[in-house]
Amino acid sequence: MNIDTRNKVLSIVLGILILALSWFLYDSIVTPYQKVLEREAMTERVRYHMNTVKDVLIQYDVRYGKYPPAEGGLDSVVQFVQSDSALLSISDSLLSYQGEAFTPGQLIYSPRDQQRFIYSVNDTIRPPLYLLEDPSEDYDDAIGSLSRTTMRNAPSWN
Repeated sequence: MNIDTRNKVLSIVLGILILALSWFLYDSIVTPYQKVLEREAMTERVRYHMNTVKDVLIQYDVRYGKYPPAEGGLDSVVQFVQSDSALLSISDSLLSYQGEAFTPGQLIYSPRDQQRFIYSVNDTIRPPLYLLEDPSEDYDDAIGSLSRTTMRNAPSWN
């Protein structure tokens, strides 16, 4: 093999090696970043659902003068939404997330892992307080507080 042929073969092999290593470098940067973006989008979606439940809880409090009880409270929220014609008429425009169809039954479930939101109420003090938490162990998003009245209806992420 003469020197020109050897240089051409070596150039082709090194070119292919450079392209392969470039692709691995690109993939090692882009793939983790896409996962971070997907995680942030899911967190935003969960927070939106939690805010929607908060809004319905406030409407429930305005209508009945109290929050639903801790036992079966989220089921009461779903029944309230299904039976309130005013909420149903505006649900697709105000309660749905980015144009997806609103279903009252899915309101109380976290979009992240399809577990029910954790809801508890403290009605022994005035004003009554509630706590709505994300069921996922890796996230500590919550709305409200059971002991601090200044945190009433306040999300933890603001």
